[in-house]
Amino acid sequence: MNLPNKLTLGRVIAVPFFIAAYLLGWYILALIIFIAASFTDMLDGKIARKRNLVTNFGKIMDPLADKILVYSAFCLMVGDGTIQAWMLIVILAREFTIAGMRTVAASEGLVIAAAMSGKIKTVLQMVAVPLLILAAALYNTTLYFYVYVLAMIFLWGSLIMTVYSGVEYVVKNRHVFRA
Repeated sequence: MNLPNKLTLGRVIAVPFFIAAYLLGWYILALIIFIAASFTDMLDGKIARKRNLVTNFGKIMDPLADKILVYSAFCLMVGDGTIQAWMLIVILAREFTIAGMRTVAASEGLVIAAAMSGKIKTVLQMVAVPLLILAAALYNTTLYFYVYVLAMIFLWGSLIMTVYSGVEYVVKNRHVFRA
């Protein structure tokens, strides 16, 4: 297994540790784990492209590892009331729709590349989550309000991009359903 794939696998392995830290209220540790795992997402792609180490495992597991990390955080945040359940439902509905379309496309021998709007959505989510965790860590301090507001800006931005990128994806790839 090459280094980028090890980094991707490391991101998946980090998720239970992130979940445990968050559930125990160790928000700073959860934040550190989340940021470190997010950093591996950027790093594994750069290394894979630079060293020509792109693999089928990486193509499948890299975006899946991102989703496992981010959506685990969102599930935890729905559980403690940090975000509303409908927000997660919108996010997951988009993911399931796109996964279904990719499955249909793959069965026809087609590969549908990720659009820039989906990448922007992911970045916004990966900024919103640590800000929300930081806000939890700063609860009952003077900085809480400012961090929380900033986190909400990124969360709402990610929701807008979730809907936009989902609609864009369906419209651009509607030919998949005509086959």
